Amino acid sequence: MSWDSVAKYLKQFDADGRMISFDVSSATVELAAEALHVSPARIAKTISLKHGEHCVLIVMAGDAKIDNGKFKRQFGEKASMLPLERVEEETGHPVGGVCPFAVRENVPVYLDVSLKRFQTVFPAAGTANSAIELSNEELERFSAARGWVDIGKSWDPDQRD
Repeated sequence: MSWDSVAKYLKQFDADGRMISFDVSSATVELAAEALHVSPARIAKTISLKHGEHCVLIVMAGDAKIDNGKFKRQFGEKASMLPLERVEEETGHPVGGVCPFAVRENVPVYLDVSLKRFQTVFPAAGTANSAIELSNEELERFSAARGWVDIGKSWDPDQRD
């Protein structure tokens, strides 16, 4: 179902044909990087975090982690993962396949600056065995991101594609 909703959504950008399906799981950064034969840093992981009574999606490089202080300054509250049992209900996608496309209405998407060092990145495409290769400009446009944020830590600014 989620694959179909993402394909339908990406069709408006003529990008549905660029979706990649794997015979293996790509549900984690490491598995996705292995399936795609790329550096884990180039995996654009989508993190579902609590934001008030709802959630916010943060897309960041695979080697980045949430910096709690930066998150609190940006969003006014401590970073807290959305409980697994609420992920699909809140985002429209299953755990392991959460992506910034075809998400539930009123779910804000933000992109972390850790992605900007790469020409292209690989977010999931709605399932735990899918991806799509996008430029940062495409990712920003296709995800209808509300903007770029700097809330990551522990990523290597010198690593590039």
